[in-house]
Amino acid sequence: METENKTVLTPGTIALAATPIGNPLDASFRLVVALREADLIAAEDTRRVKRLATELGVRLTARTLAYHEHNERERTEALLDAAREGQKVLLVTDAGMPAVSDPGFRAVDAAHRAGIAVKVFPGPSAPLTALVQSGIAPDRFAFEGFLPRTAGKRFTALEILAHEQRTLLFFESPRRTRDTLEAMAEVFGEERDACVARELTKTHEEIVRGPLSSLVEWARANEVLGEIVIVVAPAPPSEEDPADLAALVLERAESGERLKDAAKAVARAHQGVSARDLYDAALERKND
Repeated sequence: METENKTVLTPGTIALAATPIGNPLDASFRLVVALREADLIAAEDTRRVKRLATELGVRLTARTLAYHEHNERERTEALLDAAREGQKVLLVTDAGMPAVSDPGFRAVDAAHRAGIAVKVFPGPSAPLTALVQSGIAPDRFAFEGFLPRTAGKRFTALEILAHEQRTLLFFESPRRTRDTLEAMAEVFGEERDACVARELTKTHEEIVRGPLSSLVEWARANEVLGEIVIVVAPAPPSEEDPADLAALVLERAESGERLKDAAKAVARAHQGVSARDLYDAALERKND
């Protein structure tokens, strides 16, 4: 498609554009033109956007500005000032859509508050690509981004999601993928269907799907590398009332288990019932 005579950027506007998550050929028509037209490009990694431009056959004439999680707050005003001066401002991140677990949100919020127009050029998205590729129900889903890094906080975050009736999407570091899958198997149940999407659209793309127990085995047997998206199927509807299972929790607690551990054990044996609800029900029954 001929791009030489097309224009997409407007002076005085901040545009956010999705970039390829792996394969440069996934770049949108508007991204290619925007890279050529921009006066200022705010990029998570300026070297990476220059490399992308080269891959797309675009000669950059714009000034580039590093704009990442460590300086986003301080440099947002520079983007607003450039737009106020009538410059064409383009904001991109290393891969995918800006502001989705990446820099960009502060710029959009500040621009709206300042009365500066914002445009978004859609394109590649790792969470949506993984969702469609997984074969897990896509009609209702929730994107949770990255889970907490520490084991305790990660476990608590998963417990809150144990009854979620929507498909869940997560980003994860390859270094923590095994630990996260193990925690998911413990909290969600080993039989819950899930999918690990690795290196999407890249040469070594890998899609591994199955019950969480099998994904845990996969992570233990392989060195997990690259960009990771985890997709988890919705929780099955619970047919059991936590109040009816409270006695089982208390029995285990009376045998010496901590109440919280007892609740987790009963939750694992009764899919669809959360450990948190069982703990609360057992505590209420114990105090009656």
